[in-house]
Amino acid sequence: MNSRSNPIGCLNILILVLLAHLAIGGSLPVYAKESTPCRVVSLVPSATEILKHLKEDEKIVGITLHDRLPTTEDRKIVGSFFRPILTVIKSLNPDTIIIAPVHQREIKNYLPHIRTITVEMDSIERLFQNIRTLGYIFNRQREAEDLIAKIYFEIELIKEKLSKIPNLRPLRVMRFMGRYDSETIMVPGDNSFQNEIIRLSGGMPSLLGKKGEVVSISLEEWKTFDPEFIYGCGEDRQIAEKFFSLPGWKEVTAVREGRIAFFPCDLTCRISPYTGKFIQWLASTLYGQYFGDKSNWVLSSGIKERKPIPIYLNYVASAELVKSTMMDFQNKTLLIRFNEPLDVLSTLDGPRSKQTTIGNHSSPPPLWNIGHQLSLSSWRQLVKETLGLIPSETTLLFTGADMDNLSVQVKIHGDLVVYALITAGAESNALRTSKDEGSWEESGTINIILMTNRQLSHRAMTRAIITATEAKTAALQDLDIRSSYNGPRWQATGTGTDEIIVVSGKGKASDNTGGHSRLGEVIAKAVYDGVKEALQKQNGFYETRSIFRRLQERRIELYSLIPKNLRSEALPKIEKLLLEPRYKAFMETALLLSDAMESKNIGNLSAFRDLARLVAKEIARKYGHARTSFRWKDIAVTRGNYVPEPIIIALNAMLNGIYP
Repeated sequence: MNSRSNPIGCLNILILVLLAHLAIGGSLPVYAKESTPCRVVSLVPSATEILKHLKEDEKIVGITLHDRLPTTEDRKIVGSFFRPILTVIKSLNPDTIIIAPVHQREIKNYLPHIRTITVEMDSIERLFQNIRTLGYIFNRQREAEDLIAKIYFEIELIKEKLSKIPNLRPLRVMRFMGRYDSETIMVPGDNSFQNEIIRLSGGMPSLLGKKGEVVSISLEEWKTFDPEFIYGCGEDRQIAEKFFSLPGWKEVTAVREGRIAFFPCDLTCRISPYTGKFIQWLASTLYGQYFGDKSNWVLSSGIKERKPIPIYLNYVASAELVKSTMMDFQNKTLLIRFNEPLDVLSTLDGPRSKQTTIGNHSSPPPLWNIGHQLSLSSWRQLVKETLGLIPSETTLLFTGADMDNLSVQVKIHGDLVVYALITAGAESNALRTSKDEGSWEESGTINIILMTNRQLSHRAMTRAIITATEAKTAALQDLDIRSSYNGPRWQATGTGTDEIIVVSGKGKASDNTGGHSRLGEVIAKAVYDGVKEALQKQNGFYETRSIFRRLQERRIELYSLIPKNLRSEALPKIEKLLLEPRYKAFMETALLLSDAMESKNIGNLSAFRDLARLVAKEIARKYGHARTSFRWKDIAVTRGNYVPEPIIIALNAMLNGIYP
């Protein structure tokens, strides 16, 4: 029986801590003797991420809609950070609730007998304190110190790299924070952690004499600061395009020179265990031309760690995950060595004969901009030199997906064995082929290596690429991965940078890997399962992800679709409705209808409109409006942005139920 189902079985520990101050500082609050938490509700996404790093996420039974953990029978969404639903929290029977200061009064008044842990993530120092606190409460002290040391090293590395750049003038950097209902641009206040991140990345933040996490900036202040670089959360893109086309707002250096970047919201919008990595990414975006200069490197290049990966094919001598340092940052490479030279077919390099090594090389975000400045041949040469590989005998793929999220699939049918080794990411450049525009080149996002215990003919190797591609696209569609460019309209078929290596192999000769052959069937199953697992690991694209996440992936914000005068009251009620399986399924039906309309498989929505009216009346009864005369109203607003009609109908059904 696990700790989640048996809270009495958790060991009691005494948490009475007096820590000696380390170089990275921090102190712990004192806790009385209590049992180790077993059923945890976390209302703070950063704390959820800390518990995941501490290997305690299995104890989390309640999360917010902003979290990336999958929902399960034992883990439910309890609302948003600002609008937790207390009745849902209580129903989960937690023994511990992790809260922010904003939650204290409400949680303690409604659930006074449940232990609360208050964390405030407003600085790097507070992050370290909170990691220590949670480490001791969950009896994971060693893991907590390891995590702190890792983040500290990531930040200090950037400090050291910046100090090596002669006569460096910090760039003026602005964090843009979009608001749909704002008539001006929103930016961080002087005391915001956002400005601490900018400073640690080597930039100079604006100081407006205003305190707060989010403050407004006037056009005069904007032009006076004259940002040289602007960055935002990915969800800020549409609002940025609106403002940066307006007179005055567009007349600053960063906009004129196109120095605008958008990063994942999980990184930009909160302090978390990933903040050190984000500081590295932002710094390399600001000063990539210096970071790529060998004279500014701090660490020695070379292999630092090897981890074996079991692959049981008679022609494979070894397989391993190799961690190395290149240009001061950690790279990870899957390397597979053969007992004898073999032919391979690569969509990146074409057919290659007498290869002794194949692999898939992953570079981290801080090297992406630097890598783009190099040619593929130069980058390939650097990687092979660092890893000690023979160029003429080595075929590699290249990716930005983390190799720690590698999916290794082995499928067996009778005496037939197929291995598929897959990395995947689909948040930034997923597209629908034939619909989205192709305007740039890059190698490797969903990368697939195929090996079998068959000797494949040239025809079979080529045909395997088609089979694998079809299986990959099936996985993307079944996970409902959206186009990064036209998410409201289209599912993605790939990322536009996907690559495959097929190994000729040894064993019985095979000339057919098409979908109707047994070998093709097994290849397809390995690729399908591998793509799904890799996307779950890399991006959190779980089949059970919330309806809120699926709307977000379509770049549809319910907040922006609700009239401003109703927003504060209606949004919490709609979020609560969407946590009920019945209304979640209703909105999911709207998503399916949206895709069917886009493909012109459905042209008439009258039946769905009738269903929406019934749903609205049902919701009205839930809110005690059963005797109120019902008249359908178009309440939701689109503000000129494309939102599929079925989604507007579904949202209007909920709004009509709340306001009949």
